[in-house]
Amino acid sequence: MCLAIPMQIQSIDGLTARCEAKGVERDVSLLMLLDDPPVVGDFVKVSLGNAIEKVSEQDARLAWELFDQILAELGGGG
Repeated sequence: MCLAIPMQIQSIDGLTARCEAKGVERDVSLLMLLDDPPVVGDFVKVSLGNAIEKVSEQDARLAWELFDQILAELGGGG
């Protein structure tokens, strides 16, 4: 099992996207999404440095709300 984090694409350079979530930016490989390439502004699930699936903005925000709830209950803030 792995955890995929929703992130929004800020820029794309070839097969690498600069993505952001909650103020954190990462370079992410788009290689796994060649059949349905994302564009700037899209939300993607990121796992181990790879965008593995496009998701809606609503699904991305819902996932972050759930992550924030879990962290708050564990005492890790949000």
